[in-house]
Amino acid sequence: MARTALLTLLVLLFGAAGADAATRAVPQGWLGVTADGPFDASDATEWRRMARAGVETVRTAFVWSLLQPGAPGPSGPVYDFSGTDKLALAAARHGIALVPVVQGPPYWAAVHPGVFHSAPSDPGAVRQIFAALANRYGPRGSLWRERLNVPRRPITAWQVFNEPNLRGFWSVQPFHGSYVATVEAAERGVHSVDPSATVVLAGLPNRSWEALSAIYAAGGRGSFDAVAIHPYSRSPVNVVRIVRYARRVMRMNGDARVPIWVTEFSWPATGEMSEAFRSNPIFGQPVSNAGQARLLGRTVRAFARARRRLGIERLIWYTWLSREASGSDNAFDYAGLRRIRNGTHVSSPALRAFRRWARRLEGCAKKANAQRCR
Repeated sequence: MARTALLTLLVLLFGAAGADAATRAVPQGWLGVTADGPFDASDATEWRRMARAGVETVRTAFVWSLLQPGAPGPSGPVYDFSGTDKLALAAARHGIALVPVVQGPPYWAAVHPGVFHSAPSDPGAVRQIFAALANRYGPRGSLWRERLNVPRRPITAWQVFNEPNLRGFWSVQPFHGSYVATVEAAERGVHSVDPSATVVLAGLPNRSWEALSAIYAAGGRGSFDAVAIHPYSRSPVNVVRIVRYARRVMRMNGDARVPIWVTEFSWPATGEMSEAFRSNPIFGQPVSNAGQARLLGRTVRAFARARRRLGIERLIWYTWLSREASGSDNAFDYAGLRRIRNGTHVSSPALRAFRRWARRLEGCAKKANAQRCR
């Protein structure tokens, strides 16, 4: 009798857990944000707000020139992990996955020394920095052995530079040959330490499908585990269409099963921007704060519907925090879900839309799930 009762209880418990998990519509980590600009890694308040908003992935820059400002000497390379340690530890404390974008080579490893957007000059140095980062933050990373009081949350995905098909982010154009050499070196470095890690291609904007074709033509297939797209456009329909074009290129090149990460999508609230920006060729006519929130919701819904069909493994809004500057020509000053306005941190209407969709997709909309949701 007691044994029967115990079995019944176990069935009820595990059945309930299964039903609860079934309410989640997307995998853990699917929805996230970029944290850059004025974001401060030590600001626990903003990390808590991200966690409560349903942010499960944070994409952020790891600047190589800060990590390794000096060339390796006779005793080997010297690294300064102090800044990136803060990011990794804060994300771990708040249960958020961190996806670093490694970029900005130091002067001694750059084709154009002193230029942030320079292409790296030495694939061996690229391999070495990516291996060092995986050794520091990966599943067997030294950080987790040093900080036993922090929840262990290894970094398992690494993005290799950013938007190399734009001259402003990659100094060597055409980009594909030098970029493929870089991503191949990064892949060797990461996988020499953590064979199960995900090496993510740089996010490709504009006519991204053409840039992706160029990467394949340069022999890039097999050097990355995920393709990243930045599908900026005027409408959610076109945003999804751009990702569909990328998937078509991937199928043509034998990568039908490789996932796609949308590592940036956004609509800046451009209504307060300078006249020069009011009719932007990418985003179209000015968008109000309310319109930004509507566009965010429509796009998240569209990508959630297309997730399985297009193999979309991450969806990341750009950006979490921005600093408003009236009359600015930088649209992304008004892209933040949170904004710094006259020295004060405020939330945009888009943050409410993000939180609403995050709770729905992550299975947090029902009161029964309140304890496991923030």
